[in-house]
Amino acid sequence: MYIGIMNTVKKAKLNTLLSSQPAGIVLTSSWLAGQGYSLELQKQYRKSQWFDSIGTGALVRHGDPVDYLGGVYALQTQLGLTVHPAGKTALSMQGKSHYLELSAKKAQLFGGVDDALPLWFKKHDWGLSLDCKLSSFLPPELGLVEYAHKSFKVKISSPARAVMECLYLAPKAQPILEVFELMEGLNNLRPAVVQALLEGCNSVKVKRLFLYLADKAGHDWMAYLKLDKVDLGSGKRAIVSDGVYVSKYQITVPRELEKHV
Repeated sequence: MYIGIMNTVKKAKLNTLLSSQPAGIVLTSSWLAGQGYSLELQKQYRKSQWFDSIGTGALVRHGDPVDYLGGVYALQTQLGLTVHPAGKTALSMQGKSHYLELSAKKAQLFGGVDDALPLWFKKHDWGLSLDCKLSSFLPPELGLVEYAHKSFKVKISSPARAVMECLYLAPKAQPILEVFELMEGLNNLRPAVVQALLEGCNSVKVKRLFLYLADKAGHDWMAYLKLDKVDLGSGKRAIVSDGVYVSKYQITVPRELEKHV
């Protein structure tokens, strides 16, 4: 009798879990434990093939195809990390990138300096290459938007933040000319969002390059920015060696970019 009641309770807990959480996501053991699903109960769920392990501390529903965004969902909603699809990946997801063919092979993520990626996320084969940059050059929650994927949502970089993330990686890991081509398509950015990002950004290089590229692209929203509130630092910045000096922004940029019309 007692065993029967316990089994009924366990089944009810399982049904609650399955019905309350979207398909296609990772469920972390620590989060599950916090919700009342003990490690022993999780072990029983795996044994009964309701869930599969994809690494220490991470479960997925049995037979459920889970991609890296299902992992990002767990990082954001269960572990409280600020890791998010960023840069060119975020632009591609919002239809703002000329380089869509890259999105299937590689994903760019950014997170805060205090974000420790769990091993299950780093080691699991997501079917593509993941590059995660941890930085504090922008406030972690600023300039993010919700992106609907399958039956859940994750936070990703808005176009303005994504371009700044590209510029943070430039010029070593990201050609500046390519970022300019991305910037050219962003003619409807909201000035208030751009203003907040510029004021919150602590990278002088990123801010000067962003304004230079937006200026070069001739975007109308530039006229609504209050640049007197933006700290652009002092002195010259050589972004590249053997480039062309742009006196307005006190930066040295690649020759092919300055010549680009």
